[in-house]
Amino acid sequence: MGAIEIQRVYDHRDPTGAVFLVDRMWPRGVRKDDLPLDGWPRDVAPSTELRQWFGHRPERFEAFAERYRRELDGHREELEPLLAAARRGTVTLLYGAKDTEHNQAVVLRDYLREQL
Repeated sequence: MGAIEIQRVYDHRDPTGAVFLVDRMWPRGVRKDDLPLDGWPRDVAPSTELRQWFGHRPERFEAFAERYRRELDGHREELEPLLAAARRGTVTLLYGAKDTEHNQAVVLRDYLREQL
């Protein structure tokens, strides 16, 4: 079983293993040709409603994480490619948020680790 790493898409530096974009929307200013991905599972990203409610406000992160985990519980099938890749080796989850500690990739990484 490999590691699950997270990396900000704008700080993109040769991610290792399988690479997945975990944002619902494509990151602004990034050309699709410049971002070689193994997948873009949009349905594992937080719902639009949850993302807008959170608004990247750190004081809402704990509640956001709890709600997002409930959403992830309902997307088992969409999570399977990420889990399968992690069983084979390292996985890098790319995200666009500026805050490196309070974002959905942090929650998703921890959630996937628990599932393995």
